[in-house]
Amino acid sequence: MGEDNRTSVTEFIFLGLSQDPQTQVLLFFLFLLIYLLTVLGNLLIILLIHTDPRLHTPMYFFLRNLSFADLCFSTTTVPQVLIHFLVKRKSISFVGCSTQIVVLLLVGCTECALLAVMSYDRYVAVCKPLHYSTIMTHWVCVQLAAGSWASGAFVSLIDATFTLRLPYQGNNIINHFFCEPPALLKLASADTYSTEMAIFAMGVIILLAPVSLILISYWNIISTVIQMQSGEGRLKVFSTCGSHLIVVVLFYGSAIFAYMRPNSKIMSEKDKMISVFYSAVTPMLNPIIYSLRNKDVKGALRRITGK
Repeated sequence: MGEDNRTSVTEFIFLGLSQDPQTQVLLFFLFLLIYLLTVLGNLLIILLIHTDPRLHTPMYFFLRNLSFADLCFSTTTVPQVLIHFLVKRKSISFVGCSTQIVVLLLVGCTECALLAVMSYDRYVAVCKPLHYSTIMTHWVCVQLAAGSWASGAFVSLIDATFTLRLPYQGNNIINHFFCEPPALLKLASADTYSTEMAIFAMGVIILLAPVSLILISYWNIISTVIQMQSGEGRLKVFSTCGSHLIVVVLFYGSAIFAYMRPNSKIMSEKDKMISVFYSAVTPMLNPIIYSLRNKDVKGALRRITGK
């Protein structure tokens, strides 16, 4: 069929995570549980940090930003996925798809920057404890958080502009469960090379640079901890660093796999499962790993419940 005869796409149809009705019902309850835990966990963190003056420290200031980003990130995709598990025709308008891409990239890229900022905060706390209060002032924290959101907005603007300026004509079936650039590029009716290069360049800035900073920070933290006299202190820091690194590997590893490899024309089941990690699983894990295991947060929770 000639390209002149093909009209521009006004909506997309998702194939989703499964075609089997029984599997879709099971996935509905699994994703519902994940979403409820994500919302409750992150709202609880935001509430505790806001109400308890003892949690008004740089680390918890960044955690509040992270929890807000996680809430937005999960809410951008999971409610729509839940609805699609229950209906036969899984559609989204072009405008809805564009909005989802912009918001998803904004909060996802902000989270990438925030995790790096948080690792720097931990590095200063462990490796330069005497200078911590002079380095991590409130104004510095506000600038670092604002910089994280600004970098997220910048990358979102570039990636979304390059992705959405392409013509989408004829084929409107996305073998995925939400809108994101790697899935959408497979339907483009024009050469996607320049868009792929732009997304790769942004990936270097927002994925590889932060993950490098995180690994350097934790390497310095671990080197400092090894020299500690107290075995209990060592164990505590190793436990914290270990759990943080699990989230880092899950979040950055899955995002790097999705955004920083050559864009094949076929979306595999493996690609979809990897997207589940950064779109649904890590927003649920972050409050558990970063905060709810923490004695300060447990204390705040006891104070607010009166127990």
